[in-house]
Amino acid sequence: MRSFIFGVVATLAVLILGGLGFALLGFFPTNANTSPPRFESHLAMSAVDASADRRAAHVNSPVLPTDQNLIDGMKVYTMNCAGCHGALDRKPAAFGSSFYPPAPQLILHPPDDPDWHTHYVVQNGIRYTGMPAWDKTLGEDDIWKVTIFLSHIEKLPAAAQDYWKTAFGVSAPTGGGGEHEEHDHDNH
Repeated sequence: MRSFIFGVVATLAVLILGGLGFALLGFFPTNANTSPPRFESHLAMSAVDASADRRAAHVNSPVLPTDQNLIDGMKVYTMNCAGCHGALDRKPAAFGSSFYPPAPQLILHPPDDPDWHTHYVVQNGIRYTGMPAWDKTLGEDDIWKVTIFLSHIEKLPAAAQDYWKTAFGVSAPTGGGGEHEEHDHDNH
């Protein structure tokens, strides 16, 4: 039994050291101008989801989705998020496509995560993706306003839809037009 345990430990040590050697000798690809392999995206997004589930406060937004708060959220999004995640003119952001992994286009594919999850990601960012933590740049109210805007993109009240149409020259997505693809946890 003792030699079996030693064999398991030795095998694990060789695998770990071999993996480290593989990476440190430059065999692991690090270029950001290719699409990440599916397993890497799945593993990374599973880690993000698990981290948010463990660390985020599972709270409801203290900011109500009123017309004004949703319009304010649209403004916060336009000023701080649209350059990477797509503008309200519903065109993808070329800059966001240059990240590894590419930044999700939130107007074309709105998140379907709970508000507390989206708030946590906006507030704290996501390591190694280019998504910064906004807690030192935006106030708590603005983080919640952009959070509720993102969760209501396809179900905005008339006043917010009118603001969107007037300010950006296109109608807001409505969820019934097939534009929202099912979220597969590859988009955050």
